Parts: sequence; structure tokens; C-alpha cells
Amino acid sequence: MHPFIDAPEVTRWLRDAIASFKCTQKAIILMSPVQQVPIELEKEVVVLDFPLPSIKDLNKVLSEQLEQNIRQRRIGTEGREKLLKAALGLTKDEAQKVYRKAQVTAGRLTEAEVEIVLSEKKQLIRRNGILEYLEQDETIDSVGGLEELKRWLKQRANAFSERAREYGLPQPKGMLILGVPGCGKSLIAKTTSRLWALPLLRLDMGRVYDGSMVGRSEANLRNALKTAESISPAILFIDELDKAFAGGTGSADSDGGTSSRIFGSFLTWMQEKKSPVFVMATANRVERLPGEFLRKGRFDEIFFVDLPNAEERQEIFKIHLGKRRRDIERFDIEQLAKVSEGFSGAEIEQAMIAAMYEAFAQDREFTQLDIIAAIKATLPLSRTMSEQVTALRDWGQAACPSGCFFHRCISAHGVLTGFLSGSQQEERLAHASSIT
Repeated sequence: MHPFIDAPEVTRWLRDAIASFKCTQKAIILMSPVQQVPIELEKEVVVLDFPLPSIKDLNKVLSEQLEQNIRQRRIGTEGREKLLKAALGLTKDEAQKVYRKAQVTAGRLTEAEVEIVLSEKKQLIRRNGILEYLEQDETIDSVGGLEELKRWLKQRANAFSERAREYGLPQPKGMLILGVPGCGKSLIAKTTSRLWALPLLRLDMGRVYDGSMVGRSEANLRNALKTAESISPAILFIDELDKAFAGGTGSADSDGGTSSRIFGSFLTWMQEKKSPVFVMATANRVERLPGEFLRKGRFDEIFFVDLPNAEERQEIFKIHLGKRRRDIERFDIEQLAKVSEGFSGAEIEQAMIAAMYEAFAQDREFTQLDIIAAIKATLPLSRTMSEQVTALRDWGQAACPSGCFFHRCISAHGVLTGFLSGSQQEERLAHASSIT
């Protein structure tokens, strides 16, 4: 009745019916996909929420589907768990449909068909309008360098499994990646979805803010977070966190306090959430981040990403050359890494693309000299905005009192956890060894 519940005649009729039902064995049951109760009826109505199917409910649906397939009556425990968790957030009908689709596509239901089950969740995200479902074809091996960060992520690949709960491990909350622009922060976040086999949802704060009516922006955020929880376990990706919440601490004069309320609601949700939603955020301008984000316990870890050193630049060149050509032996990777000192991973890729365009326009194969020429013609961000990049790197260095960026320093200092991914790694290796 929600399309008609606001009509004065309908509200009057319901009030009269409720009054006539007193002292009788009668009740009015209204069913609706949205909670919309007129003010006149609030004190007469009891609201019951019917949640989405639980793991136990979905297990019955999966068992029924397996029984219908003569060629397959059983499935491994781990495979069943992955299929059930992939279907969390779907209704029974949706789960039955997607299980049937996976079974028809592959002939049998195994954990390899998790991707087919996850594809159904895209429709939930598209209907939400604020969240965006991201698909990533590349794996975490496509990221050059950042070995400490990749090791941390690989350790937690099964962190949302029942085996981890039985072991006594808590569910991971999230991680914040700070650092120089173009050094792989967003790529790490996207490839983690493939590594963990979890859906990746991007929260677009630009869509959250809605000035059409008071309270609309806050409602948008609550609906987006509720949707993310309904399809959990999932990864909630917030890119450029420093810009999304930059005005959250003092927005009373600019937007009537909307940004402050949204910021407070998001912090409360991060602190109180029980659902397995892993928040993965990236930021470039640390001075714009509210201090509440950086306190210990808000995120599981905070990593700092610096400019790649010589070895990491070699790895980045190998990755990008390997994507475009098979015969990368004709390139001197060591020389390319040397001439690209001070370049970020994104700048290295763009320099290579510029070299390919130059050779393509001349109808020939690109060479080592083309890449070197493109690098020489490019002015990296570390030089054009040297003050900003230097300030960011100085902040990262000051975050650890001993000047050590290694992950293990968290147990020794209890401060910002991170890793050194730049030219200072060799200088601090002796210091890190003495600590660890």
C-alpha cells in the first residue's frame, strides 16, 4: 500500500479500521518493500523487518539445486562455503536462479563458478545508484614492487572464511594506503578483489551528496552502506579519501553541516559494523585527512607508498612491456630504470605509450631509444610539484620516530605501519634489521 499510504482518505480509513478492531481478534497486515508509515499511525503500528536469507537458508537452496542434478549430488566443504558466501545478499529466488545459471553454464556447481554467482550482485549495485561494482581483469602480480603490502594482503586472502573464525581470528576492518600519486594505490585496491575472490564496490561520495532536501545525503550514505552489508563479504573501495571528507570537520558555514554529519555517520559505521565489509581507502594529501581516520584501530593498517626504487622500476617496465610485446629481451630494462629515476609507475606507463604512438605514426616497431626519448621529454610529478611530494615523503618519514618504514616496526613503535618503497630503502636496511 506504500504508493497510496500518504493519501488522506487512505490514512483516515486505516485509522477507522484500527479503531473498529479494538477488543476483537482481528488485525491488519500491510506488506511493503519500503518502510513508510504516516505520522497518524505511528503509535498503532508494529514494524517487522524480514531480513535477507541467511547462510542456512541459502544452504537449503544450494542443496535442492544439487539434488536436481543427476551428475552432481555433492560438493566439497570449501567449495560450498564459497558458493554460499558469494550468494549472500540475494533473495532465495535470485540465489536459485544464479545457481541454476552456473550449473547450466559449467555443467556442475564448483567453487570455480563463484564468478558467475557474483555477477548477479551487479544488478543489486546498479539499482542502488550510489555504489559501483568494479571488475578487474588484472591480478596482484601486475603490480610492480610493493612486496610488503602484497605479502600483507596474501596473508589475509582467507580472512573471511569460517576456518579463520574457528581459529579465533577477527574479521579484518580495512586499510588506508597513503602516498605519492601514481604509485599503484588504486591498482592495489582493485586487484585485491581478484586475490580475495570478493566483490569490489566503489563508494562515490559525489553521488552521496544531494541538496534536494534536508537529510537526503545522510539517507543516501545509509542506504549505500546497508547495500554493501547486504552483499557482504565485500570490499568497499573509497578512492581519494582526502577529497571525499576534506570538508567534514568544519562544514557548518558552507553546507549547513551536511558534510560533518556524513563524516560522523561514516566513522560510527566503521567503528560499530559487524558485517564483513573490508574498507579499502586511498589518499594523496595526508594533511587534508581528519585526524579521526589516522588513529590506531580505525583501520587494521596504514601503509605509505613511496616512489619506486631502481629494482621496482625494472619490474614495472617488465610488466608493461610484457603486456604489449613478447620479445622484451631486446630492451635494456636496467638502462630504462636508470633514466626514469623519480618517475611513478603511472608516469612510466604513459611514457611507454607515448613512445609507441611515436613509432606507430612512423609505421615501425618502437625501440629502446623511443622509450628513452619519451622519458626525457616527460617531467615527472616529483619535479613539477616537488614541494608537495617532498612534504608527503617527509610526513611518511616522520610518522615513524626511528625513520623506518618496514611493516614489522608496528610491534616496536606502535605507530604508522608501512614499508619503504623508494630510494631510501638501502640506507635504512641496517636500522630495520636491528629492530626486527
